[in-house]
Parts: sequence; C-alpha cells; structure tokens
Amino acid sequence: MSTTHLDSFNADSPKEPRWQELVAPYRTPALGRSLWQIANTFVPFLVIWYVMYLSLDLSYLLTLALSPVAAGLMIRLFIIQHDCGHGAFFKSQKASDLLGSICGIISFTPYYHWRHFHAIHHATVGNLNRRVDGELLPLTIKKYTQNNGDVLTLTVKEYQQLAGWEKVVYHFYRNPFFLFLVVPMLLFVVLNRFCNPKATRRERHSVYWSNLVLLSLILLLGFTIGFGPLLLVELPILFLSSIIGVWLFYIQHQFEETSWLPQKKWDFAKASLEGSSYYKLPGVFQWFTGNIGFHHIHHLNPRIPNYYLQKCHRAGALFAQSSTITFIGGMKSLYLRLWDEEQQKMVGFKGAKPSA
Repeated sequence: MSTTHLDSFNADSPKEPRWQELVAPYRTPALGRSLWQIANTFVPFLVIWYVMYLSLDLSYLLTLALSPVAAGLMIRLFIIQHDCGHGAFFKSQKASDLLGSICGIISFTPYYHWRHFHAIHHATVGNLNRRVDGELLPLTIKKYTQNNGDVLTLTVKEYQQLAGWEKVVYHFYRNPFFLFLVVPMLLFVVLNRFCNPKATRRERHSVYWSNLVLLSLILLLGFTIGFGPLLLVELPILFLSSIIGVWLFYIQHQFEETSWLPQKKWDFAKASLEGSSYYKLPGVFQWFTGNIGFHHIHHLNPRIPNYYLQKCHRAGALFAQSSTITFIGGMKSLYLRLWDEEQQKMVGFKGAKPSA
C-alpha cells in the first residue's frame, strides 16, 4: 500500500471517511457472542484434553493425532486472553481481567505481566528507536532495543557495524530452527515463570500467582492421573501451540513489505496498516486462530473483538490494500532477517553485503 493512498484516505474528504469512523462501529463487544466463544472454545478444549488422556490406554499415536486439535483450541484460548488484555472481550474490564487470568493459566502466560508488555508492542511496533530487549544478545546489540515483545530486527547498516562474533550471535538468534523450535517452549515454559526487571508490582504478582496456580494444578493432576500421563498429554499440546503462537506473531510483522521508521517519521496508522499483515488463512484455521490474521485491523484498533475483525476488514477499501500473506507465501519471510532502510523492505543476510 502506498503512503500516498494512506495520506489521502486520512485526509478530510466527503468521499472517503477517516479510518477512525470506519472502525468505530466494531469496537463494542457483544456479550452473547463473547459467551458463545467461551463455550465453543473451553468446552471442546477440556473434552479433547480428557479424550487424549483416555487414548493413552489405546495408542500414543492416537494421543498425538489429537494434539493438533487441542493445540488449535489453546491458540483460540490465547486469543480470548489477548482480547481481554485489550478490554475488547467484555464491556467490564474486571470481567475481562478475570477471564484473561484464567486463560493465562492454561496458556502458561502470566496475564498482567504479558498485558503490560504487549501494550508496549502496540505503541511501538515498526519504530526503529523502540525495539525488543535482546536479553539473549550481546550488550552492543542491546543498544538498539527496548522491551516490547517483538522479534529483534536490525537494519542492514546496524548489522554491518557488528563485530564478527556479534553477527554469529544474530545469525543464530534469527535462525528459523532456533526461533520456532527452541524459543516457543523456552518462552512459555521457562521465561514466563520469571518477572521482567522493569515489571510493576502488579505484574510481578501476576507472575507469582500464575506460577503458584500452575504448580497447584500440576500437582493436583499429577497425583490424580499420574505425572507421566500428564506430561504425555500436555507437552504435545504446549509444544505445538507455542510454535503456532510464535509463528503467528512473527509472520504478522516480519514480511518483505512491512514498515520500519525512526521515531521522527513513525506514524501510528502507517505502522498499523503497513507494518502489520493480513494473514489470509483457510476458514478452519481462521477459526482456530480467532481471526488474528486480520492483524492490520487489530493494530489499528485493538479494542475490536476478534469476532468483528473480518467485518471491519471489509468495511473500507483501505483495509483490503494492506499486505496480504498466504501460508505458502509466508514461508519466504523465514529468510528475511534485516530491514533495508534504502529499499524500505526486509531482506536476507545476502542483502546486507556491501555493494561492490
């Protein structure tokens, strides 16, 4: 989508309403739809989990065959938690926080702690001066970062200025096998058990209470059905859902025609519509992922409930012009590691080589 089109769309014009007017009708959650989504997500998840446990007596292959369905439902639970964190699921924030905290236990994500840093992500996405805190990276790389939950992305110039060993670290960090096979479980099982140094008291308590409740549930289920069966059922679900979750977050911002700008040029609407993708998925996958593929709409106004995102997407011609990515097309993004400020697009490491 061109900047010219975005600018003209936002201009006061009798022919084209402002984007704020287009999203306004979709910001109010519908209690009936929210309750129905709770029912058609929580109940199937608990049923599938129990069936997986029963299937252990028949064949573990059957258990594993059921795990993708359970993982998909866990993703859907996380989307409900996500909406609660934005105050988009119920009109009552207290009700949203209660439900979000429950979902956070199931998804191994301390609700208030996650909500705070996810809000920073929304306020800073696509801003080159406010990037993720690279806890696993050298101090010389961390100078480019702040904590907003993103995958760290360096510009070509920044990469070229790194020392040789720092480039090796960045290569390893951006390697797809590390990002999608190691990081997901590391994030949800290990890192989510600790507080960020910048966390507030409520966010720290969110981590402590989440850990306590999780430990209590693990002990209760372990002594009831056995720790072995518990691990055999839960680990495949958590492994698959964490990978899918990280992939969704990655693909919605890490694509060739995304947008990264320095603070002085950064614009909220541009970052939302051009820096977030429309991840076009088949209907069944769209259902399991709670319409989060309409990520450009979500970033434009995070208070829109997930069940209204598709309708809002169809409300204006501007929304349809955001970058559309299919599952197959998204595979290309695995090899895009750097932001080229001259070309204004993501490139691979080969694009970082000095021109002859």
